[in-house]
Amino acid sequence: MKEEINSTLLITGGAGFIGSNLCEYFLKKGYKVTCFDNFATGHRHNLKDFMDHPNFNLIEGDIRNAVDCVTAVKGVDYVFHQAALGSVPRSINDPVTTNDVNVSGFLNMLVASREAKVKRFIYAASSSTYGDSEGLPKVEDIIGKPLSPYAITKYVNELYAEIFSNTYGLQTIGLRYFNVFGRKQDPKGAYAAVIPKFVMQLMQHESPKINGDGNYSRDFTYIDNVIQMNELAMTTVNPAAINTVYNTAYGDRNTLNNLVHYLKEYLSKYDSKIATIEIEYGPNRAGDIPHSLASIDKAKELLGYNPRYSLQQGLQEAVDWYWENLK
Repeated sequence: MKEEINSTLLITGGAGFIGSNLCEYFLKKGYKVTCFDNFATGHRHNLKDFMDHPNFNLIEGDIRNAVDCVTAVKGVDYVFHQAALGSVPRSINDPVTTNDVNVSGFLNMLVASREAKVKRFIYAASSSTYGDSEGLPKVEDIIGKPLSPYAITKYVNELYAEIFSNTYGLQTIGLRYFNVFGRKQDPKGAYAAVIPKFVMQLMQHESPKINGDGNYSRDFTYIDNVIQMNELAMTTVNPAAINTVYNTAYGDRNTLNNLVHYLKEYLSKYDSKIATIEIEYGPNRAGDIPHSLASIDKAKELLGYNPRYSLQQGLQEAVDWYWENLK
């Protein structure tokens, strides 16, 4: 059974990278979509293509403000909670603000959603929750100790969600994102994600700098796989699939050296000089784990997840988007 298209969806952090992609996707499917954002890390230009859409509503507010949260969830059927302060380094530099947004803000949204009797609360969890657990692939019920303030906040989110499910009956599903990339991901700023940052540097004929020797590996996950998981989390009617967490990934890993190789290859079709750019290497970054790889068996079994985009397939689409939008 698919959810009725006349449902109203709230997407917190809807002006951000993942949030704005979710807004756009669900509007195209015919849903009513409300974006709730304070524009601390999100961008108005991410919303420009659908600001005038009749089914789109923008609420400017802050999840740290409980009144704003109550306003945002009014009349909402499903909440997609994407709002957070990401980045391990940022959390190390400023753990207090990271905690205020990611823990206190998350709790505000849970309370408001419970009071508004939303049907389901789907939230962005994180692969950072696996911490110092060395086993690969990462399986949802085996985690280690967190390695950063950011990781702590994302684990606390899962604990709070479980309590609200068990104590108040609020349906929750957490999606542990693994290194998501794709269109609309911001290449600027001190805490820019590695893929858009490297793309912008290569386009400017600058040498990307890899932390470490480039042999750290990640389960890079294209945005359209993430959209699929969010939609499945909303539409599932399988009782066993609710009130739990899922790895949201492709289920394969690539080294940073592989990543840069692919980026240079795909960008050089636009500019042949990019193929000759040298890569710089620096020290490993505090709080980083060496390797990350997700088991997606649970999502396949309980949600019917079937990711369509490998790293290479996603990068080719992402590079085309960046070349068109960053030139």
